[in-house]
Amino acid sequence: MIKKIYIAGPLFNKHEQMYLEDIAKELEGNGYDCFLPHRDQTGIDESELKGTDMSQETKDKIFKNDFDALDAADLTVALITGQDIDSGTAAEIGHTYGQQKPVIAINANERRYRNLFVEGMLTVTVNNIDEIIPEIKKLG
Repeated sequence: MIKKIYIAGPLFNKHEQMYLEDIAKELEGNGYDCFLPHRDQTGIDESELKGTDMSQETKDKIFKNDFDALDAADLTVALITGQDIDSGTAAEIGHTYGQQKPVIAINANERRYRNLFVEGMLTVTVNNIDEIIPEIKKLG
C-alpha cells in the first residue's frame, strides 16, 4: 500500500518550486505523506541554506535527508519538465527504479524529446496534477 511519496523535480526557480508544492498539496490532501526536498529538510538551520557558499557539512545533511526520504518512500512522483530531465531528478528516478518502486512522471503537457534510458524507468507519465491520484490508486 502506498503511503509515503517522494516528490522529485528541478528547483531552479520559484515557478518550479511552486509547481512541486502544488503536487504535494494535492497528494497530502488525499492522505499521502510527502517529502518535498526544498521544504522538508530537517536538522538544517535556515541560515545554512542562504547564498552560494553552502558548507560541505550542509550539503552532506541535505544529501542524507533526501536519500533517507527517497529510501523510505513507497513511490516517487517526478516533475520532468524542461529542455531535458533535470540531472538530480534523473538520479532520484534511477534510485527509485533500482529499488523496484514505481515512478509517476508528470510532464505538465510539455511535449519534448526525453532521454530514453530515463524514460524506460518511468512507471507511467501523466500530463497534469489531477491525473496523479488515479494512477496511484491503480498501483494499489
